[in-house]
Amino acid sequence: MAALKIRQRSTRPPLDARPRDSRVGLVILATDHTTEPDYARMVASDHIGVYVTRVAYANPTTPENLRAMQPALSAAAALILPDEPLDVVCYSCNSASVVIGDDAVERAFQASKPEVAVVTPPLATVRALQSLSARRISILTPYLAETSAPVADYFVAKGFDVVSFTCLGMDDDREMARIAPATLVDLAREAMDPQADALIILCTALRAAEAAASIEAALGKPVVTSNQATAWMCLRLCGDERAMPERGRVFSLPLDAA
Repeated sequence: MAALKIRQRSTRPPLDARPRDSRVGLVILATDHTTEPDYARMVASDHIGVYVTRVAYANPTTPENLRAMQPALSAAAALILPDEPLDVVCYSCNSASVVIGDDAVERAFQASKPEVAVVTPPLATVRALQSLSARRISILTPYLAETSAPVADYFVAKGFDVVSFTCLGMDDDREMARIAPATLVDLAREAMDPQADALIILCTALRAAEAAASIEAALGKPVVTSNQATAWMCLRLCGDERAMPERGRVFSLPLDAA
């Protein structure tokens, strides 16, 4: 058999500026079962690429364990398309964002991705509530009471009237991910105060984004979930203004509706 001759072209083919028009970086916990499927369904497209990295994390979900992730955040963001810019980076952990602080998360990510827009679940939830003109809120989390308390303080400090707060007393995010979306509809009914303008369901481990429209139908009021809110905010920051009410009322609104 004659030796194969390999021909190398003398000129390179033309290149697009990017494989995708926009780039969303996603920093998630090592134990996260939920965020990647949610972003594949709600954010990724022919125009928007979602690029994921994970940070080491060990349960139980306590403020101390959550805060321990902070030193790893800058290096985690640096691993996403090294030396290339991103349009947005999302830190997909609600409770850690609260205890570390939105500003500290932003500084950590921008240390390796300068000037990138930074999204956290509590920040995105605030922006969603503002766009919905909701001030009086009910809150549902799967957390322990000690992990829920800083969450309540965060939203009070942002100017919201927390009229009720329900937590499920769970301390393992892998188990939180095993709560069925249909069960979350029932839990939402229990957690919603009739005097509240909206219900927020906070935890990126919960499959609550899948149930958002069903919960709104059951309650007759808006619901904002962690992954729903960050997905909405990431899309809007990438210039995607499509109305997608099947994902919840906030998906019909622009980011600057407030």
